[in-house]
Amino acid sequence: MCVVDRDRTIVDAVANKTAEHEGHPDHRALAGGSARAGIFGFSDGLVSNVSLIIGFAAGGVGSSVVRLAGIAAAVAGAASMAAGEWVSISAQNELVQREMALELRELKIHPEAETSELAAMYRQHGMSREQASASAKEVMRDPERAVIVHAREEFGLDAGNLPNPFIIALISLLTFLAGAMLPVVPWIFSGGNPAKYASVIVAVIAAALAGAAIGQQAERSKISSAVRQVSIMLLAVGITYLIGRLVGVTIN
Repeated sequence: MCVVDRDRTIVDAVANKTAEHEGHPDHRALAGGSARAGIFGFSDGLVSNVSLIIGFAAGGVGSSVVRLAGIAAAVAGAASMAAGEWVSISAQNELVQREMALELRELKIHPEAETSELAAMYRQHGMSREQASASAKEVMRDPERAVIVHAREEFGLDAGNLPNPFIIALISLLTFLAGAMLPVVPWIFSGGNPAKYASVIVAVIAAALAGAAIGQQAERSKISSAVRQVSIMLLAVGITYLIGRLVGVTIN
């Protein structure tokens, strides 16, 4: 193997090291933010809507009002969640693209300094001074390749793997809607105390399953994660129940 080919091989190996590390299954990376959007969308929908439903029910309103409020809150919350995710991911992608453009500008204005900086990064990966210098010069021959390597090594940015705002927004919308509609279901078929108790039971089971899933993703105890998730939900439900009772008594 000639020296140039050897250096090119070393450069490619080091440049891809970070991406391979992040993509390793042992790290359970939340690729593109889709898993995060799904988990938090479902959890937010469940907690917010069961709390709202129990708060309305505690206020003494009719079952039809509770049902309408639950459905309206589920739809409005899902739309809001999706819009927020779309704006957030779009802004994040624009920021990454801006950083990439600034990095490309720096490479063109200060090529020597950027070459030295890249060589120093390669030395941190275990290369010798000579290998690091040769590899950095090899990368700098291709500006587009160089800016990708610099962005990845300096900022941990991967311009080739940016999350899709539409996909993330859609996942958030659907999962929020699914979580929010679960405690509404009992009110579709029943009303009064039976529906109220059924909503809480359904929500507790769903929160426990969501917590266990989070624990599995994080490689933590599924039981402790489930207990934490259920506890947070019950706290929110308890607060809105008390507020609903106070407001209902005051109005009556």
